[in-house]
Amino acid sequence: MNKRQVLILWVIAIALGVAVAVVKVSQEQSTDSATRRSAGETLFESFPANEVATVRIEGAEGSATLTKKDDGWTVADRDAYPANSTFVNGLLRTLSELKVTQGMEAGPSFAPRFGMDPDSSDPENRGLTVTFRDSADKEIGTVSVGKNIESASSPSPMGGGGTVGRFVRNHADESGFYAVSEMFPSLSAEPARWLSQDFISIEKIQAITVIQPGSEEVAWEVGRDDENGEFALADAQPGETLDSTASAPLKSLLSYARFDDVIPAAKVDERLIADKTAVATIRTFEGFTYTLRITPTKPTGEPDPENPMPAGDTLALTVSVDAELPKERKKEEGETEEDAKTKDEAFTTRLMELTEKLEKEKTFEGRTYEVGQSTFEALLKEREDLLQKAEPAAQTGVPQPGMQPGGIPMPRPAGGNSVTTPPIQAFTPPISIPPMEEEPAEPAEETTGGDETPPAAEMNGVEPNAPGQPEPLAPAGQDEPNPPAEPEPEPEPEPEPEPESESESEPEPESEPEPENPVED
Repeated sequence: MNKRQVLILWVIAIALGVAVAVVKVSQEQSTDSATRRSAGETLFESFPANEVATVRIEGAEGSATLTKKDDGWTVADRDAYPANSTFVNGLLRTLSELKVTQGMEAGPSFAPRFGMDPDSSDPENRGLTVTFRDSADKEIGTVSVGKNIESASSPSPMGGGGTVGRFVRNHADESGFYAVSEMFPSLSAEPARWLSQDFISIEKIQAITVIQPGSEEVAWEVGRDDENGEFALADAQPGETLDSTASAPLKSLLSYARFDDVIPAAKVDERLIADKTAVATIRTFEGFTYTLRITPTKPTGEPDPENPMPAGDTLALTVSVDAELPKERKKEEGETEEDAKTKDEAFTTRLMELTEKLEKEKTFEGRTYEVGQSTFEALLKEREDLLQKAEPAAQTGVPQPGMQPGGIPMPRPAGGNSVTTPPIQAFTPPISIPPMEEEPAEPAEETTGGDETPPAAEMNGVEPNAPGQPEPLAPAGQDEPNPPAEPEPEPEPEPEPEPESESESEPEPESEPEPENPVED
């Protein structure tokens, strides 16, 4: 090999080495710049959660706007009703600490693949977009939350892969999309999901008065003298008795009251059936008086001509609260100084609690709440639904089941069978008895002044067919009568009658016939 060929080979080797080095460097640079945030880093380099004054969540079916006030977070879509601060603060803290598990280099045009299509009407493909603004209405950040991430390596009990997180996108970072392990369970675009669930709590009910729709008169009123006692109808008419089963739910009515939503003031008229309002007044042993106005809501959606929709399955509720709290405790007779001090301290503590309770429940006035019908079912009963039902009267002259005419109970048959159950009967087929051999007739003995009596009837001095004696067997060759359906109990044996006269003597028993073929010894 000459020098020229060696030189050419060296040049080719150097060129190949340079090409390999360039490729490696470009690959390393491409990997480092695939996404702006790497696994283990937070989604936001710095998220100013304390500066957030407005949060807006948008989805395929609506949106919810949360606004921060001096006394806490509110839901702007519900006339600034107090929001669940735990949910709002939890969302801000989660985004501040959210870490990336994997970055995927892709431009904003790939958003539909990750369930973040802003033009989709499908909630699963649309996802949720959350925008944060400060008090000057300046945008702090925008995040989209997309589809769940399923993993085949961690199968769920229901089959398929387990959910390990969701896809997210920081709109300020156009380098790609990210996978995170957070599921965002409380994130929703429904305003009702962000409402505070604090509500009235009615305790120790003393009396309830109900006025039905379209009337100004009291439909029914119940009350009790003791907080652990039973209710009684206040104006019971003769024959009216309160059904304890129907009145029992009234004892704990609204002790744990909840509502589904708050109806904005601008939509009250279009949602309520105003002429169907019922009014309930509830008084407690601690001096509280609650006035509830309960109105059915109109059905949502377009009515179907073939299947008209009934009234809505929810009710509208407005509340007003008043209280006359005692200023001092009524002292009991015979209590010691130590007992009085203890009871005074307990009274003072309870009075402070009731005062705070009144102030809190006053804030629920002036709102229209949407509640479930089942919560107020006991209050919406008619008067007759609270009364015991009278048992149907028996028809005169017609025996009732298990009774004889005149109201006499039917006797219970032996063996435990009921009146309506026929007794079990055992039938024995007739048994044919072989005829006895005929014997030569013996001349009948003459008797003076008496009737002739067959020998068989004179045995033991018993007359034919005497009470307590068995019926004579049917003559040979005749069918024996069927036995009775149910055997009658045998009566006690009667004492044998004495012979009419001493001269009468019992006939000698007939001798048994000898066998036709005697066997010789």
